[in-house]
Amino acid sequence: MNFPDYRLRRLRKNPTLRAMVRETGLTVSDLILPLFVTHGKGVVRPIKSMPGHAQLSVDNLRKEMKEVAALGIPAVLLFGIPEHKDERGTSAHDPHGPVQEAIKAIKDKFPAVQVITDVCMCEYTSHGHCGIIKDGDVDNDSTLELLAREALSHVEAGADIVAPSDMMDGRVAAIRNALDDEGHGNIPIMSYAAKYASAFYGPFRDAAESTPKFGDRRSYQMDPGNTEEALREVALDIDEGADIVMVKPALPYLDVIRRVKVEFGYPTAAYNVSGEFSMIKAAAQAGWLDHDRAMMESLLSIRRAGADMIITYFAKEAARVMSKAG
Repeated sequence: MNFPDYRLRRLRKNPTLRAMVRETGLTVSDLILPLFVTHGKGVVRPIKSMPGHAQLSVDNLRKEMKEVAALGIPAVLLFGIPEHKDERGTSAHDPHGPVQEAIKAIKDKFPAVQVITDVCMCEYTSHGHCGIIKDGDVDNDSTLELLAREALSHVEAGADIVAPSDMMDGRVAAIRNALDDEGHGNIPIMSYAAKYASAFYGPFRDAAESTPKFGDRRSYQMDPGNTEEALREVALDIDEGADIVMVKPALPYLDVIRRVKVEFGYPTAAYNVSGEFSMIKAAAQAGWLDHDRAMMESLLSIRRAGADMIITYFAKEAARVMSKAG
């Protein structure tokens, strides 16, 4: 049919009609909130580049979790800032480390909230890289054992899902084997399968205190120009036992999210990263954007691209907006 018999504007004339024909929706159950836990007590250390977020000690994390649960956010993703860092990141698998203690605290008071843990070495190493350094670069194979130990320590503390973000080849299989060998075959792995070497991680590195002391991470994170490689990364992780695959960042890589979802049909996560969050915050503060509209439009675009779940620093604010709309 053609104009004037067919008029697409007929279904746009009021909010009820627009909602009835909307193709893609966004709900609170699609959201995962990242949280930064640190050592000590009584700590609330605001992250300047990420308004509204802070490093929290475990006692203050409990207060944050009350709000998370009340808003209906189904899951959190934990990052740890340890008291001690060394070249091998040994604090990563400390059973009394901040992440391990945070897991216990959350599962004790909020058992329905799914606790996902980031499995990587960069927050724990003195050099800020994601594994053991040999000859000036991260050594892939010797790092795998440490990642598996870290993941196992999280699961033993009560984690529901582990999420390796290091981009070492073979790390999903190493973690899957370690978990299975210890009787944790029911624990899913959410793999950062296509993680790009992105400029949009800057605020996160402030939050996690994980900026590399030398060089960068381009020898193990993906080149931004590559899509076919992303599909190969996802295929390998699925073959190794990943249950959920992730694309990171989200907004600059919507095409990759779409291709991953169409190609594999696996549960697909997207990480709406710190730079994406902070840009909207800064633009809204300057009066250049409507904060809530830009936030919700960005999150909806990630869902529309094919993501089943979105890791986002906007989770609480988006949940409030959706609660008011409902």
